[in-house]
Amino acid sequence: MFENTVDNYAHHNNLKGANIYFKVLFAILTMFMSLISTSPIIPIIIAVLMSFLIIFKAKIPWKFYLKFLTIPFIFGFLTFIFMAFFFGFGTPLWELNIFSLTVTIDGFNLGFLVFSRIMGGFTCMAFLSLTTPMTELFSVLETFKIPKIVLEIAMMMYRYIFVFLGEGINMYHAQQTRLGYHSFKSSYKSMGILASNLFIRTWIKGENAYLAMESRCYNGSLHINNYQNKIGTKNLFILFSFEALLLAGVYLSGNFTLI
Repeated sequence: MFENTVDNYAHHNNLKGANIYFKVLFAILTMFMSLISTSPIIPIIIAVLMSFLIIFKAKIPWKFYLKFLTIPFIFGFLTFIFMAFFFGFGTPLWELNIFSLTVTIDGFNLGFLVFSRIMGGFTCMAFLSLTTPMTELFSVLETFKIPKIVLEIAMMMYRYIFVFLGEGINMYHAQQTRLGYHSFKSSYKSMGILASNLFIRTWIKGENAYLAMESRCYNGSLHINNYQNKIGTKNLFILFSFEALLLAGVYLSGNFTLI
């Protein structure tokens, strides 16, 4: 049922065994380099590199990864178009004979820079979310002294997302087998029935999950396993050398513009 979810790939990828602190440090530092870059070169390099690691090292299916990138890509592209038309000044690059809209060189370069930063930053977060289970990320937050009650509420919320999703999928498939979506009218009626009953069914599932936890000696506190392999001096050296190269690239490409 959940073979094509982010959580499933986070638990089944070739980089799952890597040290969580190393992956978090790598993703955050690289994203920071993407954000401080004043040219689109470094963010684009970061987006390509992260995509390479996700597809070829973590072995995440490329079709799923492209679907995963669809929404941020559309958001970034719309931002690029908006900024190209309504931001910037200077030499006109293209004039549209509707509402006197004009794309300037400055607006185009600014919009493309923001677009590249969006893609660079999102691929860093995609690398972290697709290679690291949420339970391990919660263990990192616990290390940083985030209140335990906050973490437990977050873990419960994350768990019940899949309870809600699973119940909705089961109800949808049950309606499909009874031809609940063979016409527009029946689809409309079936969706209404699904929406009206989903909350109640999910509530019952949640109660059953809680009873199952109590039967396994749940005492109001969830234990987070924080066992990790050592990062190693070699890996730290590679990480900081790579970030130093990116920082040098940010400095050297500071005046670069696409046009």
